[in-house]
Parts: sequence; C-alpha cells; structure tokens
Amino acid sequence: MPFQTTLCHPVETQGIGLHTAVKGRLRLLPAPADTGIVFRRTDLSNFEIEAQVSNVARVSYATSLMRKGVLVSTTEHLLAALYSCQVDNCYVDLDALEVPILDGSSQPFMEMLGQAGIQTLRRRRRYLQVSKPLEFSDGDRRIGIYPADQFLVRCLIDFPHPAIGRQETELVVNRETFRHLLAPARTFGFTADFDKLRAMGLIRGGSLENAIVLDHDTITNPPLRFPDEFARHKTLDLIGDLALVGRPLKAQVVAHKAGHALHTQLVTRLLADRSLWAESVEESAPDKRRPARAAVTAAD
Repeated sequence: MPFQTTLCHPVETQGIGLHTAVKGRLRLLPAPADTGIVFRRTDLSNFEIEAQVSNVARVSYATSLMRKGVLVSTTEHLLAALYSCQVDNCYVDLDALEVPILDGSSQPFMEMLGQAGIQTLRRRRRYLQVSKPLEFSDGDRRIGIYPADQFLVRCLIDFPHPAIGRQETELVVNRETFRHLLAPARTFGFTADFDKLRAMGLIRGGSLENAIVLDHDTITNPPLRFPDEFARHKTLDLIGDLALVGRPLKAQVVAHKAGHALHTQLVTRLLADRSLWAESVEESAPDKRRPARAAVTAAD
C-alpha cells in the first residue's frame, strides 16, 4: 500500500485492564497524515503519548509507554492490530492507565477496525527497509532482523509445560494473515506464578475470560483456539512491539524465546544505527477523485 491510511469513523469499547483491573473506555479516531499512532489520556486533559520506542517505560509483563510521567500500559495487542492492518495514523483515546484486555487477544480490536473502516490519505507511506542484519542474544533468548522485501516474522517458544513445549510460527504479516492466523490467539499465564505477580501489583484483572490459564500440567479453561495458540500469541506480541518502529517495516524478524524486553531492544538498536536501514516509498498514483476506502472484516 503506497499511501498512508487512517480510520473512516471513530469506534469505541470499554473493559478492565489485565494488570490494574481498572475499567477504561477506549476510542479509536481518525488522525491526519504523518500523525502516527498517538495515545491520548482523556482523563488527563488529552495528554499525548506517541507510540514510539523512545517512550517505552516498562516491559516486564506488558509494554508500557510513558511521557513526562504519564503512563499508558499493555499497548501491544492493540498496536499489533493497527500495525498489521497498516493503519498509519490514529488517535487512541483512553480514560485510564491501561488499555482494556477484553478477551486477551487482538480479535476485539480487529472487530473495531472492521466497524471503523480504513481510508487512504494523500500522503505517501515511508517504509523502513532493512539493508543489513542486526542480531543479539540474552542467554538462550535471541532475536534478529534481516533484509526482506516484505514484513515477515518467525517466532519460536519453548516452555517446560506439557501443554506447550516447543512451538514455532512463521508468516508474512498483512491484514489477512494477522486476522486469520494470529488475532484470535489469547495471552496466557501459569497458576504457579499468580501469587508472585499479584504481590508485584500485576494481573489483578486476570480471569478465565481474558487469558488461557495453565496449572502444573493442564489447561484449566479449554478449548484452545489453535493447537499452537501460545506461539501465535507470542508472535502477536512481537508484532505489537515492532509497531514501535513507527513506520511500516520491510524486513524479516526472527525471535527465539524472546519477550517484550528483547523486542523493544531490537527496535531501539535498529533505529539508532542508520547504516542498517533506509527509508523507501512505493510509486503509485492515488485516485484523484476521492480517497479510497476499504473495510477490515472482523476476525473469525
């Protein structure tokens, strides 16, 4: 898609935060070209926090953004949907600290985008085209980004749990592949970790309705939506964190047992080294009569 996009119409939802358990109202609104994705804390006089890696504050069990002490948390599921649907410009209005977890996946956000529709703007998209590899590791966790002519991801996870084990996903990321293959995949957690996480002030809003919950050897709330739903959700998280590049990627990203910390480190290191990438545009003429519109259908 050679031209930038935004939404046709505002849409909204509400729900509780996974970690805070605080109810919040979320609205997605059209934004002008070159705005990017901008969170606005409507409970704090519309204070703006751009979805950029320079604003990353915490990445322990979710990706949180902060500017001048104002925080917005658990952004990755929403950003993954916006990025995969090639929504370049959008205001995200939120009246609470945390983006609602909804069902624990990106599917509700895809449904919102389907209701909003997407329109093309008269400004060219500027792609970030990776020209040289970048890779690094932290123990047995690894991540790398490599030259490619489209956006591809490969994600491997390995958990010592009989319901998970070693799983791997690989796909070209676009609206349709994300909608069908990744968006419905839910976040997950282990009962063995719950006391520790709650002592840290986390997962206060977690429930069987918004996460896959695993005890020492089984899934407590089956069925799964995919046999490899765990790897698919980790791939979803990866895409949401890569959205903090702030531009559509032409690259292949390979993540091996990585998480939010490595994802955001990759984005930071990539943007800091201009020898690794260049900006590119695709040549095409827009419809001179009026902006084109295309609706995103809801996830299956």
